[in-house]
Amino acid sequence: MTVKPHAAILACMCLAVSAPAALRAQGIGFLPAACAIKPNNKLVNNGMESLRTGTNTKFADQRTKAFKEAGRDLTQAVSADGQEKNPAAWYYLGRYYLAVSDLAGADSALAKALALAPACKEDIGLYRRQAWVPVFNTAAAAWQAGNTDSAIAEFRRANQIYRDEPLGFIYLANLFISRNEPESALKGRDAAKYHTDSLVYATRMDSAAKYFRLAVPAASDPKYANDRREAWLNVARVYHSEKRYDEAAAAYKEFLGAYPNDVQAKANLAELYLRANQRDSAMALYGAITAHTDSASADDLFGVAGSVLSAIPQTPDTVELDAACGKALKKKITTLTARQISARCQPAAADTMQKFHALADPLYRLGVQTYQAGLAKNPYYRDALYNMTGISFMLKDTANVLLLAQRLYAVDPMNRLTLAKVAGAWQLVGKKDSALYYITLADSLSVEVTVGKFTTNEQGAALEGLFTNFHSKPSPPVKLTFELVDGKGNVIASLPQDAPAVEAGGNQSFRLKTDQRGVVAWRYKRS
Repeated sequence: MTVKPHAAILACMCLAVSAPAALRAQGIGFLPAACAIKPNNKLVNNGMESLRTGTNTKFADQRTKAFKEAGRDLTQAVSADGQEKNPAAWYYLGRYYLAVSDLAGADSALAKALALAPACKEDIGLYRRQAWVPVFNTAAAAWQAGNTDSAIAEFRRANQIYRDEPLGFIYLANLFISRNEPESALKGRDAAKYHTDSLVYATRMDSAAKYFRLAVPAASDPKYANDRREAWLNVARVYHSEKRYDEAAAAYKEFLGAYPNDVQAKANLAELYLRANQRDSAMALYGAITAHTDSASADDLFGVAGSVLSAIPQTPDTVELDAACGKALKKKITTLTARQISARCQPAAADTMQKFHALADPLYRLGVQTYQAGLAKNPYYRDALYNMTGISFMLKDTANVLLLAQRLYAVDPMNRLTLAKVAGAWQLVGKKDSALYYITLADSLSVEVTVGKFTTNEQGAALEGLFTNFHSKPSPPVKLTFELVDGKGNVIASLPQDAPAVEAGGNQSFRLKTDQRGVVAWRYKRS
């Protein structure tokens, strides 16, 4: 189980500050509260005026003096002058803390101001975000520079003052996923440090789950709907990836309470049900997926198919079973002949295989149905075609195996695994000469093409791979054209890629990129 990274991490992480509208319009450094609160107290008024002076002055010594006076008067107002119920006192005290970069103090004071004056929510939110953006950008820059400890510290500071956008929490979660676990010996030397930032245990994945969960309420604005879904689902994926299956199942159920039609969550939860021998519950979930494929994307359906197939146990080795049975019988009855041993052991092996097929065959059928539904939406997705061809061969599906193999070949014709699938398909349908042709073709490739990475996002699509010379002599140059296509096979971008001469046994990497949107798959051909 892989935790899905957030797409925005691939783009620029820095944000633009959004100052209060009136402040931007007038170009004035300080404004009183934009909501209906007034000082109504001498100390609070004095503190506000000192804050105005410190904000507007160009001189550092005057700024220091004014801020010191503002902090003194506002603190005295709420602590010794009976203004603890005055929202303006807390509001301007929070503004003072922001001015001196005390984000913890600002968070506490502004929270009290908001509790007393809910009408100030928007105004307070603007000042919180104004303070958050530069700290967030410092954290992002530290991450991009490889300083992950500093990035974590700064993202924490940023999230302390503003929690109405999810990216700070999501980035922290991803930082912890990529972080090394603390040394176990540290638990004895410095327990506090060992347990830093964990919910229950000192593991990076506990911290990742914690921050993904905190991102969910932070993404309540509809414009963050996708961030909210991914963060919430990643809570379950984190536990799933760590094989903490009970916690993963609980998190999937919680997620499905909010997103009852999510096919990935259903498939992953079904896999956990199978692990727990809750077969009926698993099959009910898998059945619900195949009954509602219209509302799922091709990528989701391919992911579900992979999840279904990964839940199938390994095929029992009947030779090994027979050998173990025979060895056990020989110990009990030394006079048994080989034929007698075989007669006694075969029923047990047959029973084992029958039980395996009772479990595996329905899952294979579900996997096929889900792949078919995905391929109806994206007919050119190479990995789905490859897997479907393999399943059809294994199930001896002569009606479909050759068609699938030929579709695979049309997408990825210079890959030896592809050619092996095509040869196997011809063999299954009884055309040995055609099977031999593709085996020979695989051996005669000048270079093998392997696409190792394919990504699509709002910025376009990128593809990376290798040209491999598996021969004992240098390969000749080869001219190829990669076509990046949409779900109907329309070419979005046609990108030439020459394979240079590659030394014997060597590799040559390549990378292609387009900023055109709408790409869902790739294919290539000789130019």
